[in-house]
This record gives sequence, structure tokens and C-alpha cells, in this order.
Amino acid sequence: MRVFLSVLFTSLGLLTASAAEKPNVIFILADDLGYSDLGCYGGEIATPNLDSLAKNGLQFTQFYNTARCWPTRGALMSGYYAQQIHRDELPGLGGGGRGVRPSWARLLPDFLKPAGYRSYHSGKWHIDGPVLEAGFDRSLDMKNQGNFFSSAGNAIDDRPVTTPADEKGYYATVATADHAIGCLKDHAAQHADKPFFHYIPFIAPHFPLHALPEDIAIYRDKYLKGWEAMREARYQKQKARGIVNTELSALEKEVGPPYDFPDAFEKLGSGEINRPLPWDSLTEEQRRFQATKMAIHAAMVDRMDREIGRILQQLKDMGAYENTVIFFASDNGASAEIMVRNGGHDPQAEPGSAATFLCLGPGFSSACNTPFRRHKTWVHEGGISTPLIAHWPKGITARGELRTSPAHVVDIVPTILEITGVEKPKAWQGEAIPEAPGKSLVPAFAKDTTIARESLWWLHEGNRAVRMGDWKLVAAKGDAWELYDLKTDRAEAHNLAAQMPDKVKELEAVWQKQTDDFSALAKKTAHLQPAAPAKGKGKGKKKSGAK
Repeated sequence: MRVFLSVLFTSLGLLTASAAEKPNVIFILADDLGYSDLGCYGGEIATPNLDSLAKNGLQFTQFYNTARCWPTRGALMSGYYAQQIHRDELPGLGGGGRGVRPSWARLLPDFLKPAGYRSYHSGKWHIDGPVLEAGFDRSLDMKNQGNFFSSAGNAIDDRPVTTPADEKGYYATVATADHAIGCLKDHAAQHADKPFFHYIPFIAPHFPLHALPEDIAIYRDKYLKGWEAMREARYQKQKARGIVNTELSALEKEVGPPYDFPDAFEKLGSGEINRPLPWDSLTEEQRRFQATKMAIHAAMVDRMDREIGRILQQLKDMGAYENTVIFFASDNGASAEIMVRNGGHDPQAEPGSAATFLCLGPGFSSACNTPFRRHKTWVHEGGISTPLIAHWPKGITARGELRTSPAHVVDIVPTILEITGVEKPKAWQGEAIPEAPGKSLVPAFAKDTTIARESLWWLHEGNRAVRMGDWKLVAAKGDAWELYDLKTDRAEAHNLAAQMPDKVKELEAVWQKQTDDFSALAKKTAHLQPAAPAKGKGKGKKKSGAK
């Protein structure tokens, strides 16, 4: 039987733990990265290391996140929609960034540990509870997400760092890779007989737009032609590669940042704008200001790729590269947000330095999310679409192929459990574990097949959507449902709701049933959730898009 299975898995183009040595697993997560930012997804930013992983592995073209950072991270590591585990809000039930997972909602390391895996975390956390209590053996928790040039407030193995607030030469993206490499070196020296799981969530390219001066210099003048030109160039590359089969979405001039911070514009000056207006209608000052922000964003992505290259080299140096499954994705689409917080913004300081606080904004966010509509927080395609690269020399025989099956971050846990040969328990400490919604993507490793499922579901801050097959029903908060055929219209340009009311009702019923089921599950532990803080003056956030 074992020989038969080995032949079977080999014929499918992959190996599993039952047929070979257990693979290592690395999941790399970017923060606020646009769908088209990587070179292999149409971008002009230099990302040779990630491009190489795609060239020698797989690119998923219809992979989804939850539209926001903390729900995606909770879903990614647990295998459940964030609303099922109190990590995003449900109507009348609360939940979100302060939500606490039920005791049965274990994270991936707890399931891998009995199989002999050691687990490491390097980067942003943004999941409830201490990292080590979630089953990780080592951690660098980048709690300081407001200054890339300081480690103040970060934690190592859940203990605050003792280094000075600002260290000369410190940069968060480099520090994340340094810690990851240190964990890998220690693993090779002390635990070479065990497989590992390493979760590496970079903060980049999340705001504030902070980058090393030498990296910014590479892109300083690259975006002076504007966001329309950038979108068109990326779109043409995507079409030529076969990544998309849709028209290019129209810029939505009336849609700005998702939240209003009017005082930010006083601090940022007359170069800032909050709508994706025609580039040729902007002043010279505005064009330079916007192009500089995009240059810093590009520099952050470029540097992240370089640091990923260092991690890949360490894998090669320790002889682990061939049998390490490497995934790469983003937690949401590029962000249209504009705000000033943390240390504030000095308009006289060099853009991208520690004294500045810049955000990408809706113009270049639209370009980064090419060819899709909207941005982070919305559940239109621009907010929820992410690259997914899967690379595993020893287990995936396909090289440079696209995978078109719709998939979601809830699929990552079952995928990793299958490739590591780990069976998820039915209960945790005597408490039954509810059935998880995700599906293993392993069948798609061998060929471009559609993973069977009833639907994919979204809800974030009143923005809601459901996808069944190629049909998607979507609505921004307060708006009517829109219906799109994603087989040819992922640009969400042709709303079919008025023409197909029965299809709208069908999908709406599916969305509502999912919502009701998630609410019924969440109610069981709602009494264990912390009370929501009272909103004081200035703490409220107002949606400003699509008005």
C-alpha cells in the first residue's frame, strides 16, 4: 500500500509526508500589498526573489483574504472565518480587533506540534493572546507598527525588547528577516532532526510609508507619469501573462479613503489629495507628492523582497530549501487610507524618514490593486484579492504555472495539514471542534483544477459579499447588492442585479445563511468577550467612500 501511495502521489506531481520526509513550511505575509505589486503579477517593482518562487512554483490568480489585517491573520492561522472566532464583527454580536478566540479555536502550531514540528514567528502578530501560548516556540512580535526605524514596544518571546527606542541602522523589515534567519540557524544547529513551520508576517508596505533612503532613490522619479499610466502598464502585463481575463476597472473618482481624518490634510499640506482624480488635473506639487509616496511604497516592497532573498539563501545554506513549502500572500489589498498618527508628520523632513507619516491614498492604491475596484476594507475585488505563490521543489513538479481556482486564506490550514500528514483532532481538551470551512488546495498543486466548495463569504464593517462559482454578490456598507459574473468581469464593471433578480435572491440567501450560522456559533461564547470600549470624542471613524 505504501508503495502504491508513493506512486500515486508522484503521478499527481507532489509528495506528502506519508511518502517522504516531512516537509518544512514557511508562510510569508505582506501587509497592505496590492494585487499587482509583484513583478510576477504585473508590477514594475523589482521583486526577483518572489518572481523566482513563482517561476519555479505556482501562482494562484483568484486567491482571497478578508479585506483587513486582523481578520485575515486570525483566519489564516485558525482555518475559520474571523467572524466564527470573534476576530471580526457580526451584526449585534461585536467582535473584531479586541475579540478573543474560543478555546477550541487553536492555531496551526498546536496541531503541528504533536507531529514533531517546531514553530517560529517573525514579524507582525495582530492575533489575540500571547504568541508562545498559541504554540510557537520562538517569536519576534513587531508591536511597533508606527515607526519602521525603531524597535521600541516590540517583544521577543512575548517579553518587551530592552534595546533603546531608536537604534541607528535599525529598519523593521530587515529586523524581521534577521530574526527569521536566526531562528532557522538555531533550528539547523539544535533541532535538525525536526521539521519546522515558520510564519513570517512583514509589516511592509503598510503605512507609515517608511523606507531606506537608498531604496527610495531607485524609484524616486518612476511614477511621475501618474496612476493611469501605471494601471495601464500593469494591466497589459497581466493580460499578456494570462493572470486576468477582464477589462480594466474604471477609476472611481468619488471614492476616497474609507475613514475621515480631515486634520490630516492640514498636517500633510497641499500636495495631498483624497480622490483618484485625473493625473493631468493635479498641480505639479500634487503630482510630485503623490509620485513620491508611491516611490516609498515601491521601495518598501523592493526591500521586503530582498530580505526574503536572504531567508531563502539561509534555507539553501542549511539544506532545507528543496523540502520547504513556501507560501506568499498579502493580508488585504492596497490601502486608500490617509491619516497622521503615532509620532506625527514633519513636512520639512525627508519623505519616508522616521519623522514623516505618509499613506498611499486612493490614487496609487487603485493602481496597486490593478485591475480591480476599491481598496482595503471593501470586499470588492480590490480589497480582497491577493497574490498567492506556492513553491516546493520536492513536492510540486509544476513550474511557472497559473492556478485559477478561487481560494481563501481559510484554506491554508487544511492545505498545510494535508502536506504535513497531520490529522486535525475532533476535540480540544474535551471540547468539540466545529467543522472548519476551508478546503485543501493540494489537488491544485498538481493541475489547474477547481476546488469544490459551496461558496466564499465576506463581511467587514458592513461591506459584504458572497461568491458561488463565478457569480459574486457584493455591496459596500449602506449600498444595494451588486451582481457580477467573475468569469469575464472581475473588474466588477457590469452590474447584472437588475437583469437577474432571481440570482440576486439566491446568492443573498446563501450569504444570509452563512451569516446566521456564524452568529449561532459565535453566540455560544459571546459572554466571554471583553466589553467594547466607550467611544470618546475623536475616536469615531466615519466612512467616506462611495458617497
